[in-house]
Amino acid sequence: MAPNADQNRLRQRLHNHDNDIQESSDDQAITSTTVKNLKDIKSTEVVIDGIIYDLKNFNHPGGDSVLLFGGNDVTVQYKMIHPYHTAKHLEKMKVVGKVNDAKQDYLFDTEFEREIKREVFKIVRRGREFGTNGFYARAFFYIGLYAILDYYWTTQPTTLKLAIAFGVSQALIGLNVQHDANHGAVSKRAWINDLLGFGADMIGGCKWNWMCQHWTHHAFTNHHVKDPDAVNAEPILLFNDYPLGHPKRKFFHRFQVLLFLPILSFYWLSMVLNPQTFTLQHTGAKEVGICMDNDFLKSRRIWATLIRFVYIYLNILRPFWNNGGMEGLYTTAFHVLTMGAAESLTLACLFALSHNFEHVDRDPTKSVRTNGKAVCWFKSQVETSSTYGGFIAGALTGGLNFQVEHHLFPRMSSAWYPFIAPKVREICAKHGVRYAYYPWVWQNFWSTVKYMHQAGTGSNWMNPLKGDL
Repeated sequence: MAPNADQNRLRQRLHNHDNDIQESSDDQAITSTTVKNLKDIKSTEVVIDGIIYDLKNFNHPGGDSVLLFGGNDVTVQYKMIHPYHTAKHLEKMKVVGKVNDAKQDYLFDTEFEREIKREVFKIVRRGREFGTNGFYARAFFYIGLYAILDYYWTTQPTTLKLAIAFGVSQALIGLNVQHDANHGAVSKRAWINDLLGFGADMIGGCKWNWMCQHWTHHAFTNHHVKDPDAVNAEPILLFNDYPLGHPKRKFFHRFQVLLFLPILSFYWLSMVLNPQTFTLQHTGAKEVGICMDNDFLKSRRIWATLIRFVYIYLNILRPFWNNGGMEGLYTTAFHVLTMGAAESLTLACLFALSHNFEHVDRDPTKSVRTNGKAVCWFKSQVETSSTYGGFIAGALTGGLNFQVEHHLFPRMSSAWYPFIAPKVREICAKHGVRYAYYPWVWQNFWSTVKYMHQAGTGSNWMNPLKGDL
């Protein structure tokens, strides 16, 4: 297909659709709202390449999770989740108009994208990108481990060893089960992804909030204003490397290299006690412009609330009861917090490595602001991510050590990443795209430590010739 075939087809379709609307005398409502602003689209509508689609009666093959982003421009999310699709696939949805204020920072269908998709799809054929037998074996092993430890955690007096083991087992569910599932990468069958996606709630999180935040992060990785992961820890931690004198810089950020691990150890507690679970209004996603006030999320609030209360009862209140109530109050509190810290550090440390390391591109769309030039989305995903280790690290981390591959193909099962990684590196080298690879996890971690220090002190912005140091 020619590079601009999709765009031309889309323009022709919209032109024909507009003519049909103008010639119709019995559809005045649609005619009067053909052109809208983004903020005016309905909660059952989405915008893709400037065109408004109504999802109300659309039978989405991937399930009703498509309604999660109702009321938003999902151009980038749509293209990253559907790498095989062309504009012809969009003809299955009802067009109801277009917007006049849609702007895109990213380019798609570039030469780099076409080659990397062409070569990767030779390795992983269409329709086979979902979970393998090896993936299911790994997933059910971790589910079984979690179930056994959860049984002891909720029925027996707690111990320090049990607290650490159970905390790590929860993290393994987050890495190896819910992550693939909530990306729609486990199975073609939407109900399997939906069911395993509740693994997020089994470990103290919330699948719907996670999807709002995480899919947005994937679409706009390290974007200076649109990546919720980049700003979630502010004002306590800075992951963005702001210029010197930026209002978000505080004096204590100079010491964040010493503080970021202790702070990350409270990640679990911040999830469990997060009131956003009851409203399904994820602050990070909301702050970067994602509208979450749609009917789909409203209908899930009651379920999110019930699941959260069940989790708190089983994993926080039950241990106090099993340890003798007030008699073991302090010991139980210590064990619960230790369990949470074990989960937090296992998850958060690995997540922190992914996009915060030396020489990472922390502002991939800078050229859009400086000269109006959009950037290749695929290239930006590579240069904002890192990969470490190999197959064994992948089996432990759910393939999240292959962050480059994961960000290029987020709806591909993590089981395939070790197989496509060599080809991805080869094509990146051919196109001059910087690929960050660390043979060992500790090397990536040390690079992250140094980056956190640089981001906190602003040393990347200092000029020793001017006396900044």
